[in-house]
Amino acid sequence: MRKQFAHVKTPLPGPKAKELLDRRHDVVPHGVSYGTPTFVESAKGALLKDVDGNQFIDFAGAIGVINAGHSHDKVVSALQDQAGKYIHTGFNVMMYDPYIEFAEKLAALAPGHFNKKVMFLNSGAEANENAIKIARKYTDRQAIVSFTGGFHGRTLMTMSLTGKVKPFKYEYGPFAPEVYHAPFPYNYRRPEPMNEDAYTDYLLNQVENFFITEVDPSQVAAFIMEPVQGESGFIIPNKKFVQRVYELCKQYGILFIADEIQTGFGRTGKYFAMEHYDVEPDLITVSKSMAAGLPISGVIGRQEVMDGANTGELGGTYCGSPLGCRAGLAVLEVMEEENLNDRAVVIGEKVMEKFGEMYDRFDVIGDYRGLGAMCALEFVKDRNSKEPDQALTGQVLKEARERGLVALKAGVHDNVVRLLMPLVITDEQLDEGLEILEEAIDAALVSAKV
Repeated sequence: MRKQFAHVKTPLPGPKAKELLDRRHDVVPHGVSYGTPTFVESAKGALLKDVDGNQFIDFAGAIGVINAGHSHDKVVSALQDQAGKYIHTGFNVMMYDPYIEFAEKLAALAPGHFNKKVMFLNSGAEANENAIKIARKYTDRQAIVSFTGGFHGRTLMTMSLTGKVKPFKYEYGPFAPEVYHAPFPYNYRRPEPMNEDAYTDYLLNQVENFFITEVDPSQVAAFIMEPVQGESGFIIPNKKFVQRVYELCKQYGILFIADEIQTGFGRTGKYFAMEHYDVEPDLITVSKSMAAGLPISGVIGRQEVMDGANTGELGGTYCGSPLGCRAGLAVLEVMEEENLNDRAVVIGEKVMEKFGEMYDRFDVIGDYRGLGAMCALEFVKDRNSKEPDQALTGQVLKEARERGLVALKAGVHDNVVRLLMPLVITDEQLDEGLEILEEAIDAALVSAKV
């Protein structure tokens, strides 16, 4: 295919990017990582342009933040209008109606046939922190159960909830107390010769035994679960597992928190990924794509649960900023007008079809999986042993960047390429990006043999 959209004019980093990169290393700490050694100049839809004139197809979407696309006209217009009126008053000082309107719309969209209330915050981690606070306050219990492989943030509590050590937790202890980790199904890496159904039953038995060996259910305030584990490589649990965990929560008076920070707002083909499992969470945390790049997050929950906290116990200076709320309202309009949930399904079908072709061609692909437009390739050294190939994964991403495609690494073993392209991507851009990814695998394999 002749490239129409990806134009890399100079090796990365280019001269302007190199100068900025040197300055970056002088002033930004090493702990703040970067995936692409260049700097953006402009972005629109699913395309990025850097300071040296290179153009990239974006399969990363700012780690799942740009479902509605970069600088969508409707979002830009809403921000310009809001900035001309007022930028911030502090919702707990003088309130503003975009907060109320956005909360009303999210409460109506979220799964659950019960009355809901919504509060806004700044980041995904802060949303999860507050969901834990709300759960503990309502239940008058302390223990929280998350899952192995899960990622919930980098603050003390959310780092404690996270089920992967490096790079998120290593040498950052001690962690928050009364946090426990239950097993989560990773079907590709299930023990042989178990089939998926037997594996699910085995894990569910472990979860039930968890209440005997780890923590009594009477002490547990909440379980927190990602509908699809993001940082761990798009690990998709089956419906039976999710529903049984939910049933256990109901049985013991435990709240069920759905971390929809990466899966929400159309990524899996629905507003909320938990809709795939026919589960009605007590609390839902949201962020990332809810405002097309503006820093805002939220907790959506049962009215009686959300009202368990007393006045002044929840909130923060910038929580639910007017700009974030206006951007969020614009995103919901875009999602409805452009049918982005349906578009995510179409994108996912195209990606998975191409992944199937790649799987047949490259025996270094151990598994490919996806839910809607949340799709991933897992690289291994050998399909029989399933030994992860981190080095090849990194080289594939490097080769992709040099050809004008930006994508992300993930996985418990850092051996997964995950795709989070904007849902407004055109068919032509999507096809070209997938062709580049295939070329990158080819080139990485050649490089590995040298």
